[in-house]
Amino acid sequence: MLSPGVVLNDRYLLGNRVATGGMGDVWSATDTLLKRRVAVKVLLPALVSDTEFITRFRTEARLMAALRHPGIVGVYDYGEDAVVDGRRVDYLVMEFIDGMSLAKRIKAVGRLGVAETLSVLTQAAQALHVAHQASIVHRDVKPSNLLVQPDGSVVLVDFGVARSANVTSITASNIVLGSAHYMAPEQIAGRPVSAATDVYALGGVAYCCLTGRPPFTGGNPLHIVTQHLQEAPPALPPDVPAPVAMLVNRALAKEPADRYPSAAAFAEAARAAEYAISSSSTVPLPSPGPLPVSSPPPPPSTTPLPAGALPSPGTQSPADAQWSAGTLPSAGARSPGGSPGWRAGPGHTGPTLPAAVPAGPSTGGGRRRRVAVLAGVAATVVAVVGLVALLVGRPGPEQTGAEPQNRARIATSSGEAPGGEVEETEPAAQASASAGPNRPASTAGGPGRSPGAQPAEPGGGGKPAPGPGTTRPAPEKNPHTPGKVCGGGYQVVDSATLTGPNGAQLARVYLLYNNSNGNNCTVALKTSSVGVASQVSAYLEVQGASRRTDSGAYEYYAGPVRAKAAGVCVRWGGSAGGVSYNSSFEHCG
Repeated sequence: MLSPGVVLNDRYLLGNRVATGGMGDVWSATDTLLKRRVAVKVLLPALVSDTEFITRFRTEARLMAALRHPGIVGVYDYGEDAVVDGRRVDYLVMEFIDGMSLAKRIKAVGRLGVAETLSVLTQAAQALHVAHQASIVHRDVKPSNLLVQPDGSVVLVDFGVARSANVTSITASNIVLGSAHYMAPEQIAGRPVSAATDVYALGGVAYCCLTGRPPFTGGNPLHIVTQHLQEAPPALPPDVPAPVAMLVNRALAKEPADRYPSAAAFAEAARAAEYAISSSSTVPLPSPGPLPVSSPPPPPSTTPLPAGALPSPGTQSPADAQWSAGTLPSAGARSPGGSPGWRAGPGHTGPTLPAAVPAGPSTGGGRRRRVAVLAGVAATVVAVVGLVALLVGRPGPEQTGAEPQNRARIATSSGEAPGGEVEETEPAAQASASAGPNRPASTAGGPGRSPGAQPAEPGGGGKPAPGPGTTRPAPEKNPHTPGKVCGGGYQVVDSATLTGPNGAQLARVYLLYNNSNGNNCTVALKTSSVGVASQVSAYLEVQGASRRTDSGAYEYYAGPVRAKAAGVCVRWGGSAGGVSYNSSFEHCG
């Protein structure tokens, strides 16, 4: 039996078990060879004996290990045939992430502001696009599978797990019940999934960020999936700007062909919504206020959980509710009626955005087909309830103790502990000035350095948002500033100009520092072809750690790329139009 102190294959020393889920247990562990903290997911014995599953899971692990993106959890290793007390153990070794799940973040504050929501969506969509280009569809995008790190960067976890478990619809044997809140109609109906399936789920995440609840709720899975198939989500609150409401509504279109053509297009649309809001008004973005509720909320727990702690079994987060054998409704239970919505704002048509990954063709006959599958869905849910009761009716290992703040969470397959996330203890890093604004900027390594003053606000603000069916003209100047892109508290400490062969300035790469938390940030602002999608990148590398990069066809900027450097040197740079800048390791403390 696995326990703290067990070493898998003479390398991975198990610490505490931090969660038990549908695919197995997740342990905090130490890689004794490389001397680093990792998360180890140990598969259930029943899955280990399934040859077809293991083959599929191994292939998926190899695909994921080849992906390199700061917004995707890293897969380090996959082990087979480790023997513990005479029992075969297969496991997956993953990156240790310091962050809080988006589900917990939403639960803590009620709902997120527009700016924070757009930041989460942009980062998550960019990560999804990288996976889609490798032919990997996540299939389980939800708030508990998005980890928000202390510097605001977002990491998407549990990539490939749903695919490996062959979860294509609610009829699959490895059904992820907790995902019904964010499951696309085609996935529910058993039709082929594609990049558009993840776009729909991310639209549901956006809705939850802005309202504090999933787009559809109900007392049982059947009620929820029926709404996904047939009904439009309740209107967003009236304080959500129209461009953002348009963004969410398009992502939640019933037919894949009616959504954004790719996750990259969704990310660009989120950026365009941010631009439309900032350029159409000088009034700050509205802060989220209290929302109406359709029924009295449950009484709060008398013992508050520390930030990052797992909720006790049986609790649910409205952002990402799960079902277990003890919480599934009885066959005759009545589900509550739908919550009242908010008054819808005026309709808008967004700018046309380029496609990067095909979203999958529409199969037509949308509403008639959705009605036709309901009978099958109902029968399947009844079968699933029985199956889940059989599989998880036995008591699982208890969670041990409340955990302190600053967790590393590796979300496991859905159907796990309530909240759907896995947590590991990680001490908070001490803030340090790796590139502090109080020091003069280094002048080595590139032309056009700025000595640290924040640049003045460029022109371009105050332009009206595009109307329906119109194309926004490219602004003469980039409407964004490095400080706004990186976020509050950041100050420029260094910069480099990217100049083309003809002497034209293409972009400017900035290094910023936040004195309050010790984080660095890089961003590459375009100065040529502003408002037109073209390749641009920015990166940040802390000495001794992996490089973080944001790269793509963007209209205004690449980044922000953030990292904490505790008294060590950083290397930074970026590219645009085939011209790049790469600093040496500098700003060392």
